[in-house]
Amino acid sequence: MKTVLVTGGAGFLGSHLCDRLIEKKYRVICLDNLITGSERNIKHLLKNNNFKFIKADVTGDLDLNLKLDYIFHLASPASPIDYQNHPEETALANSLGTLKMLRLAVKNKARFLLASTSEIYGDPKEHPQKESYWGNVNSYGPRSCYDESKRFAEALVYLFIHKYNLDVRIIRIFNTYGPRMQKDDGRAVSSFINQALDGKPLTIYGRGNQTRSFCYYSDLINGIEKV
Repeated sequence: MKTVLVTGGAGFLGSHLCDRLIEKKYRVICLDNLITGSERNIKHLLKNNNFKFIKADVTGDLDLNLKLDYIFHLASPASPIDYQNHPEETALANSLGTLKMLRLAVKNKARFLLASTSEIYGDPKEHPQKESYWGNVNSYGPRSCYDESKRFAEALVYLFIHKYNLDVRIIRIFNTYGPRMQKDDGRAVSSFINQALDGKPLTIYGRGNQTRSFCYYSDLINGIEKV
């Protein structure tokens, strides 16, 4: 049985990924400091013999004494409210945390997947964005702790590819919604749902010409599995 480490595994997407991996008969190590994740998301997995939860920070020292086959690095606050409330933790999870997970992947000769973000494009001047687009970014704006640290994480990944020939995947996640998302995370879908439930008009900022790429959680998990 192959062993998988999922950082941020008690979060919205991480917990669904853990579900899928358990279904596929992997041994899953779930690492989360629960700053934005919740043990409620993985409660149903805790009695599974192939699932282990470790409450710890991805930036700390991790001694698993296990051979890892895959590492899925999802640890980081991801909603604007969360990463603006935890800017230092966000920057460190995506910089130091990514570095430590990459070193762990090298040590174990494990395949590594980085969960990056559409935020690396900043305030794009190109629509839709190609993967080769460098973006229109701001290193000191209110969202920079997230998008700049994700850009740095991608840079680290490419460094490890060239230096260690590490087997790596990067996915740039856009707006994802579904069960276990936080109702107060400040993103469009949750805000629309809350307003609809309260019988209030849906709030559209600006002229309503904005575009968003919405993806249902199970479609994203399917995509991660294929990657």
